[in-house]
Amino acid sequence: MTLHAREINQDVRELGELLGDVLEAQSSTEAFEIVERTRKSSIEYRRGDAETREAVGRTLDRLNPEMQDIVARAFTTYFELINLAEERERVRETREGSQEGILADSVEEAVDILDDRDADAAELEQVLSDVLIQPTFTAHPTEARRKTVKAKLRSVAQDLEQLDEVRLTDREEERIERDLAAEVTSLWQTPQVRDRRPEVTDEALNVQWYLENVLFEVIDEVYDELERAIDERYDDDDIDVPKLYEFRSWAGSDRDGNPFVTPEVTEETLERQRDTILPLYRNKLKELSGVLSQDASNITTDDTFDERLSEHKTRLPGVASEAEERYPDEPYRQKLKLMRESVLRVSDVRQGGYEGPEDLLKDLRSIAASLRDNNAEVVAESHVDPLIRKVDTFGFSLASLDLRDHRKMHTDAIAEAVDRQGIDYAGMDEDERVEFLTEAITQDGPVIDMEDTTGLSDDSTRVLRRFRKTADWQNEFGVDAIDTYAISWCEEPSHVLEVLLLADQVGIVDLPGYCGLDIVPLLESEYALSGARRIMGTLFENEAYEMALEARNGVQEIMLGYSDSNKENGFLAANWSLYNNQKRLADITSDFDVEMRLFHGRGGSISRGGGPMNDAMLALPNETVTGQIKFTEQGEAIAEKYANHDIAERNLEQMLNAQVRARHNAMDEPVEEIPEEWREAMETAAPAARQEYQDLLETDGFVDYFEQATPITVIENLNMGSRPASRSEDRSVDDLRAIPWVFSWTQARCIIPGWYSIATGLNAYLDGGGDVETLQEMYEEWPFFRTKIDNASLALARSDFDIAEEYAALADDDLRDRIFPRLKSEYDDTVDLVLEITQRDGLLSRAWLEENLERRNPYVDPLNLLQVRLLAQSHLTETEKRTLRLTVQGIAAGMKNTG
Repeated sequence: MTLHAREINQDVRELGELLGDVLEAQSSTEAFEIVERTRKSSIEYRRGDAETREAVGRTLDRLNPEMQDIVARAFTTYFELINLAEERERVRETREGSQEGILADSVEEAVDILDDRDADAAELEQVLSDVLIQPTFTAHPTEARRKTVKAKLRSVAQDLEQLDEVRLTDREEERIERDLAAEVTSLWQTPQVRDRRPEVTDEALNVQWYLENVLFEVIDEVYDELERAIDERYDDDDIDVPKLYEFRSWAGSDRDGNPFVTPEVTEETLERQRDTILPLYRNKLKELSGVLSQDASNITTDDTFDERLSEHKTRLPGVASEAEERYPDEPYRQKLKLMRESVLRVSDVRQGGYEGPEDLLKDLRSIAASLRDNNAEVVAESHVDPLIRKVDTFGFSLASLDLRDHRKMHTDAIAEAVDRQGIDYAGMDEDERVEFLTEAITQDGPVIDMEDTTGLSDDSTRVLRRFRKTADWQNEFGVDAIDTYAISWCEEPSHVLEVLLLADQVGIVDLPGYCGLDIVPLLESEYALSGARRIMGTLFENEAYEMALEARNGVQEIMLGYSDSNKENGFLAANWSLYNNQKRLADITSDFDVEMRLFHGRGGSISRGGGPMNDAMLALPNETVTGQIKFTEQGEAIAEKYANHDIAERNLEQMLNAQVRARHNAMDEPVEEIPEEWREAMETAAPAARQEYQDLLETDGFVDYFEQATPITVIENLNMGSRPASRSEDRSVDDLRAIPWVFSWTQARCIIPGWYSIATGLNAYLDGGGDVETLQEMYEEWPFFRTKIDNASLALARSDFDIAEEYAALADDDLRDRIFPRLKSEYDDTVDLVLEITQRDGLLSRAWLEENLERRNPYVDPLNLLQVRLLAQSHLTETEKRTLRLTVQGIAAGMKNTG
C-alpha cells in the first residue's frame, strides 16, 4: 500500500524551483542570476570542487544594499520552505513506520516492552497511574519568525500535504500547485523582519494557537493508540488508563525579568483561554448530539444517568422544557442540550453553569456508561471517550498558568512591608528570616496589610498586587487555572517561605488544611544546586511548610535551570552537576517521604538542555523518575514539535513511551547503580572542564571579543520577544540572559555553549590514569553519558570554524589572536575525542542528520558571509540594517535553532 505520492528530494527541488521563479518574477533576472551564482559557488566549495569560498565572497562584495537584501531574503525564504519539506518527510516516515509496525518510540512499543518484561496488568496499571507528563510552554524569546510568516508557511505545508497524501485529479493537482505558487509569492512580498517587539499578549496568543488548533485535536488520538496497544497485549484484563498529560504555560504569567507581564495581561490570558476552550466543548457536544439519536424505545438508561438528567432539568427548567419538546423520546440529546447550556453559563452571571470540569466529566462518563450498558460500546469509544480525554486534559482553562518571579522581588516586598511596623527583615540573617516567616505564616492574624502600598517601591507594590489578584483569579477561574508559583534564582529556604507568607496573607493559603499553590524553587546556580539538602531539608522540617506540603498531597515540584547552569559552568560540568543534584534531590525527598516532581527548565538548543526529549527522559537517574515530569517547551522548538498534527502526536507518543519505560525501569531498579570507575571519570573530568570554561570567560577581553565576533548587538535589538535580552544595563556574561548568549554563538557557527571544555575535562581524566576504553564503555552502556556525548556531537557538527574564523576577524587583532586559537584548539580536540569515544567516522549518529546538515550548509554559508560583511561596516543604511536582521533570521532557519 502506497501512502504517499512524493519524496523529500522532489519537495526540495520543486520548492527551490518555485522560489526561483518567484524571485525572478518579483525582482529581476539579474537578481535571480546573482542568487544562483552564489548558491552554486557555495555548493562547489562544500563539495570540494573549489578550494576556497573566494567566488562567493567576490559575488557578495559586488552587491549594492538593495541586492544584498534580495539575496538575504532569497536564502531565508529557501530555508523556511525547505524546513516544511523536511517536516513532511518526518510525517511520511512516521506514517510508514506505523503502517509497517516498525515505528520506534511509539506507545505500542512501550506496551510491548513491558509485556516482554513479564509486567502483568496490575504492574502496567501502576506505572500508568504514576505517570503525568506536563509540557509547559514558555514565552522565552527564541522564535525569530513573525506570526504572519508562520501562517503563510502553514498554508504551504497544507498544500504539500494535499499533494502527498490525497489522490488528485490532474485539475485538482493544478489548482493546488497554483495555490502553492500564490502562497510563495505572497510570502516573498511579506516582510520577514518584525517592525516592533512582540507584546506579551502576542506571545500568549502564539502558545494558545498550538493548544487550540493542534493539541486539542490530537490528544485523544494518543490515548486511543495506547488503549489499542493495551487491548492487543493484555486482552483479558481491564486496565484503566488515567490522565497522562497536562499542558501548562508561562506565556502571560512569567514576570521574571519582564516588566510587561502585568496582572492585567495575566487576567486577560486567563479569560481568553477560558473563552477559547468552552466553545470548543460546546461544538463537540453539538456534534455528539448529532450522533446520539437513540430513541427511548430502543435503549434502557440506568439510575445514575436518570438521576443526573433529572437533576440537570431541575437546575435549568427552561432549557429542559425546550429539550423535551425538541427531543421528546431522546434522553441523550436532552442531556446534551442541557450540558451545552451549562458549558455556556460557566462564565455567565446566570445560574446553572458547571462549577468545574469535573461536573462536565461526570455527565460525559454517565453517557458513556449508559451506551456501554446498551451494547453501544463502539459509539462510546468513537465519540464520547475522546471528549472525556479532552476535558480531562484541558479543563476549563486550556492550559494552567504558572506564575514566576525573581526571588529578590519577594524578599524586598516583605522587607519594605514589615519595615513600616518596625521589623528589620532586611537586616535578619537566614535563620532569623526562617523563624520570622514561620511564625508569621502559622499565626492567626495578618502580618502584612496587602492593600496598603503606601511608601512601597514600584516593584514591591506590584508583588503585593499580584498576590491579591491571584486570589481573585483562583476564585474566578478555579484554583487549577493558576496554581503554581516558581521562584527564579532560589538559593535559600526563606525564598520559598516568603512566597508562602504572601500567599497566606491573601487567603490562597490557610494552614493547616489548605494550600492553593505549588511553590516551586528554581535551582539554577551552582550554590543552589550544591545546597539542595540545605534548602529542601530545612523546608521539609519546617512546621509551616510541612503543613503546606501535606495540603498539596505531599508532592514537591523542584525546577532545575539548565540554561544558566550551563552559562555558569560549561556543558560537561553543568550536566554532571545537574545529574548529581537530581540524585541528591531524590535522596532528600525520599528521606522525608515526599514525592518529587522534577521540572526541567530545558531550552531548544543543546547547551540549554535541548535535544530529543525521549532520550533525555530515559537518561534521567532512576531515583528521580517518580512518574510525574514537567519540562519547558520554548521558542522555535514549539513550532517544530507542535505545528503539524502528525508530528505533535508523534512527540506526545515519544514522551509517553519514554516515561512509561523510565518509570518501569525505576520500579525494577529504584537506585541506578553506576560503576565506580564511571563516576570517578566524571568526578575528575567535570571540575577540570568547569575550570577551563570559567578561565575562558574570565580571560581579559573575552566579553569584548564576544561582542565583536558575534552578532549579539543585533540580536538584542531583533524584536524577538517581549522580554529584555539582559537583566540590567551592565555588559557582562553574568548579566546576559542564556538565550541571546547561545543564539549569538550559534549564528557565528562557533557553538561553544554546546561543547567547550569537554576535551579539557575528559583529557584530565585520561592524563590522570584513565583509559579511553572506559569512556567507550560509558558511551555504550550509560544513557546519561551517551546522550550528553551525542548532543555535544550535534553542536560540534553545527559549528564550522572556517565560518567562525570570518567572525573572529571582526574582533580586534589582539583579542582575536588570544582567544580564537584557544576556541579552535578545544574544538579540534573535542572532535577527535568524541570520534574516538563513539568509534564513528563522523560526528552524527544518524544518517538523516548528516544528510540534513549537508543539504543546509551550502545555503547557510552565504548568509553567514553576508552577515559578517554587514557587521564589519561602521555605518549602515536602513536597508542594510534590515538585511542584517534578516541574515540573523535566515541563519536561525537554516540551523533550525536560535537559543
